Amino acid sequence: MPDDANHHHQPLNLALQGGGSHGALTWGVLDALLEDGRFNLEGISGTSAGAMNAVALAHGFAQAARHHKDRDDIHKAGCRLARRTLKELWEGVGALGSLTWGLPLENNPWLGWVAQWISPAQANPLGFNPLRRLLEAKVDFEQLRAHDRHEHVPQVFVCATSVHTGKGRIFSGKELTADAVMASACLPMMFRAVEIDGEPYWDGGYSGNPALHPLHYHTRCSDILLVQINPVELDVTPTGAADIMERMNEVTFNASLLAELRAIGFVRRLLDEGKLDPKRYKSVRMHRIDGGAVLAPFGSASKMRADLGFVRQLFALGREAGKRWLDEDCAAVGKRSTMPMLEH
Repeated sequence: MPDDANHHHQPLNLALQGGGSHGALTWGVLDALLEDGRFNLEGISGTSAGAMNAVALAHGFAQAARHHKDRDDIHKAGCRLARRTLKELWEGVGALGSLTWGLPLENNPWLGWVAQWISPAQANPLGFNPLRRLLEAKVDFEQLRAHDRHEHVPQVFVCATSVHTGKGRIFSGKELTADAVMASACLPMMFRAVEIDGEPYWDGGYSGNPALHPLHYHTRCSDILLVQINPVELDVTPTGAADIMERMNEVTFNASLLAELRAIGFVRRLLDEGKLDPKRYKSVRMHRIDGGAVLAPFGSASKMRADLGFVRQLFALGREAGKRWLDEDCAAVGKRSTMPMLEH
């Protein structure tokens, strides 16, 4: 681990997108960051598969804080335990083999069309979702909640979308549960809405993929590393039904993120021009690992594929992307933004 001599760790927030089994690429990115060990992860915002990654990572640090008191001991043990939890979670997903888990619509490119006529209650009347059981086996949510204000355990912010209002809700601290993560990952064409406190929720991607504002308002850190797995730009015009539907989903699931990025850029320009009080407004430095281009060759249907070989392939690609960012851009953390779209 390239920790420096005085054991100082650079603060960094993480924003983790969702995207089905493509979240295994994010696992690889996180593994590279944790192995490197030079960052103090203050806050993690995650949606869908990004929420799974967020709670698995934070679980490792909560376990470390339970057994260690010294800051450096917690950091080293936390990095090691977080890597282990992420590995166990994703290899568990690989053992399940699919993110639709045997529903009759599995891997069907006409999923969206068919789902107009077959509801999740008909396709899956028992609400069967083995992912929840796996998540609860690997992540101790009680420990996470117990350490939600611990200075060496990352704060986690999970986004889900209220079915009734269409607004995003952020679950964190004492509200962080397996239900919240399952709500964040609840694609309405596949699973029944997840009820929390009598309110039904769907996938958080509709309202924040991921949400950046909790990192802005609830952490001191000014640097956010966005791990993006949904492509923002597309070079070709989709013509097939499945490709059109996938691009529609990408546009929808990126819309709220792009709006937040524009707002961050606007605030930063006003701060640079001296039009806002820097004591009241935080100038956020954005960084990005863009997995969209890496994942493009696999096609949209692969988001539902989760056999162990594929999961490990994405993990390896994610580690490469993480190491590349560490080599090329991480020195800018704490100094300047490296995300091009915010420089204009």
